[in-house]
Amino acid sequence: MAGRRRVVVLVVAAALLVAVASPGASGKSARFELLRLAPAASLADLARMDRERMAFISSRGRRRATETASAFAMPLSSGAYTGTGQYFVRFRVGTPAQPFLLVADTGSDLTWVKCHRAAAAASASPRNASSLPAPAPASPRRTFRPDKSRTWAPIPCSSATCRESLPFSLAACATPANPCAYDYRYKDGSAARGTVGVDSATIALSGRAARKAKLRGVVLGCTTSYNGQSFLASDGVLSLGYSNISFASRAASRFGGRFSYCLTPLVLDHRTRPFYAVTVKGVSVAGELLKIPRAVWDVEQGGGAILDSGTSLTMLAKPAYRAVVAALSKRLAGLPRVTMDPFDYCYNWTSPSGSDVAAPLPMLAVHFAGSARLEPPAKSYVIDAAPGVKCIGLQEGPWPGLSVIGNILQQEHLWEYDLKNRRLRFKRSRCMH
Repeated sequence: MAGRRRVVVLVVAAALLVAVASPGASGKSARFELLRLAPAASLADLARMDRERMAFISSRGRRRATETASAFAMPLSSGAYTGTGQYFVRFRVGTPAQPFLLVADTGSDLTWVKCHRAAAAASASPRNASSLPAPAPASPRRTFRPDKSRTWAPIPCSSATCRESLPFSLAACATPANPCAYDYRYKDGSAARGTVGVDSATIALSGRAARKAKLRGVVLGCTTSYNGQSFLASDGVLSLGYSNISFASRAASRFGGRFSYCLTPLVLDHRTRPFYAVTVKGVSVAGELLKIPRAVWDVEQGGGAILDSGTSLTMLAKPAYRAVVAALSKRLAGLPRVTMDPFDYCYNWTSPSGSDVAAPLPMLAVHFAGSARLEPPAKSYVIDAAPGVKCIGLQEGPWPGLSVIGNILQQEHLWEYDLKNRRLRFKRSRCMH
């Protein structure tokens, strides 16, 4: 498609996710271009992938072994509402640096790239082995060559890091010097298999001077086989999850953190790892706070809410979903209803003259602890589903269960995750460069 390319910038600075530097700060931060790609896929497929991911989130994690454990910002701007619903970031790893395009995922704790070298422990059986089929071999196009990196160091399968700190590692270890192997399975059926080591990542420092810095000791998976739609257009995954082995945590150890004008408690709870939980107080439509049971937002009572860049459509637990769509549909009652999967409420937005209906859209707001409020643009919750058709772009989740604020509702905001101080910062931004 002709025209200017839309990009989103991922900024790494201060304790775990930094968006902009405040006056008097050192100004050091690292930045990446975060790109929105939109491979062909229907809204029904996108919703199905979100539901499968939600099933995984509700399970509270993958096959986990016993675990042992400034700011990094992900500005999200509006993009196409079709395709895989993923965001991508350019990432350079190794010495000399090798460039890759990775899925940016706040729900992952393993950063991995498609790798050229065969896995040393491919025949090992995983802890709590599943009956899922083995992934297909990785494509040789744009793959990581660990033998060409002077800073690559495999993690031995006999090490405490492999046995205790990597919940996705395989159990078998033929000889102590063999590399630590992994079988990283996702609930939607996608998977990555290979060996894990540490290497350096090259990051660009923000500011007017074009400077770069090397982030050493990044835990990196060398994937030799994989499957899954999300990985066809990418070279792997950049882990931004709440985990002591994620890239986000490694970046946090390098850069210092600071607060901003808009703070919301960030709930770092082992029960929601590797996802980021937030304290939601309620939801309002057109300025009216909806009657939603408090338990819906309380992890202790089977509820809670998380931010997830890997989910596209926001999924609300049943009581919240029913209240929100009832309030929105009430104010859209004058428009003719149409049927379109996977949504419950869709409307014909075309007037008899063929132009779009000039119907005012009610303001939706998510209220967090304190006075912070997320007020997404109307196009993020009443979305363009087809020419002349708009739908309430929310999904109903199970109750009891977590609510998930997906990446469409997060669009046109700059986000900062501060793990050190357990805070979330965000502000409205077009995120355009």
